[in-house]
Amino acid sequence: MRLNLGLAALAATFVVATPAVAATATATASATAKGTVLLPLTLTQTQALDFGTVIANPTVAGNVVISADNGSRTVGGGVVGVPAYPGQRGLFQGAGSANQVVLLTMSAPAVLTSGTNSLAVNSMTFDTAGGLSTTRTIDATGAFSIGVGGDFAIGANQPNGVYSANYTVTADYQ
Repeated sequence: MRLNLGLAALAATFVVATPAVAATATATASATAKGTVLLPLTLTQTQALDFGTVIANPTVAGNVVISADNGSRTVGGGVVGVPAYPGQRGLFQGAGSANQVVLLTMSAPAVLTSGTNSLAVNSMTFDTAGGLSTTRTIDATGAFSIGVGGDFAIGANQPNGVYSANYTVTADYQ
């Protein structure tokens, strides 16, 4: 019996002396997943770009400039502007998510045509709203606007007619 007691004591020592197996360490952290959903952008022309009515000189070429900022017209060279038809800048109204920035691009025509006659488009530009002509920040109401102007070449003895061409303005979220 003594031997049994000794073996039992020895077995108890091993049980007590055996190191415990460490539990698996588990770590947990919280994280946030997020994304921003924006309203679709809309863009509508509300006023056509029009260089107005001008009179071409029979011997001296010139140009007509419509300001993208305020729609004012200036003429140069041999061109004379008809005061009753001064033209206007193009205007676009856009809408989207408030306080977002949009990048503006334009695909301008190289010429305006009237039948088989044409005149060159020297340049077309956006207004300088906020000092930056190629971006807009959508206001708190979700709206923005864009003015478009241009510089149009009128040749000496330019044939009369109504000259036109299509152009495209695009606004993309940044």
